[in-house]
Amino acid sequence: MTNLLDGNNLIRDPNYNKKVLVFDLENSPLISYNWGIWEQNAIEVKEDWYILCFAYKWLGEKKTHIVALPDFKGYEKDKKNDYYVVKELWKLFNEAEIIIAHNGDAFDIKKANARFIQHELEPPTFYKTVDTLKIARQHFKFNSNRLDDLGRYFKLGRKLAHTGKHLWFGCMEGNKSSWSLMKRYNIQDVVLLEKVYYKLRGWAKTQPNMNLTLGTYTNCPVCGSEHIQRRGYRPTLTAIYRAYKCVNCGKNFQGDIEKRPKPYK
Repeated sequence: MTNLLDGNNLIRDPNYNKKVLVFDLENSPLISYNWGIWEQNAIEVKEDWYILCFAYKWLGEKKTHIVALPDFKGYEKDKKNDYYVVKELWKLFNEAEIIIAHNGDAFDIKKANARFIQHELEPPTFYKTVDTLKIARQHFKFNSNRLDDLGRYFKLGRKLAHTGKHLWFGCMEGNKSSWSLMKRYNIQDVVLLEKVYYKLRGWAKTQPNMNLTLGTYTNCPVCGSEHIQRRGYRPTLTAIYRAYKCVNCGKNFQGDIEKRPKPYK
């Protein structure tokens, strides 16, 4: 079985299923009144933030998709109306069983929820999350846990270079060249995120069981692969379990109970 990460080449996941969503969103900054320009608290928010665009793919899918404000009718009249973008994102959340994002639990997913409720959309159907930032922080001591730095560290690629804050300003003004770059930037984030996820997932101790998502039982709980090997036993305080290792993602996991201690008399 070829590993999903063969050098710098990403191999398509054979267990690809439209239940695991990989996504990243970009939003506008706040526009506020301030007394000064250096580390100042906002006196009052003049204009609230809104979602500019989001990119996504289903895990293992070849194509990465982008949904942005200019894609919808009425954009020229109201460049800040993100209802249709938010509605499309809500549909994906409602369909997904697992959502993968970098810093998603603290940022992307909460930002999405804030716009869902703003537009009076009901909570999406229950889903589980995988936050690659949390995996990186919990199990490693990298110099930086930013997505761009992880991609560089693993030699998987980098985020797309851009013009900084002016890219966001240009999109807010409706500049076509800014939107073109923003879309490519957002897509590259998702492409890189998927690669980083594949690299980290075998180390994660708490992650949704892929067997429950794929409707399997004896596959790897992390990636859903059938290619697993017996690796002896794993003793705990209460029992001895059969130990396994996934050839696909490298995850070590336990299976059925092999032996329980005899009860005290």
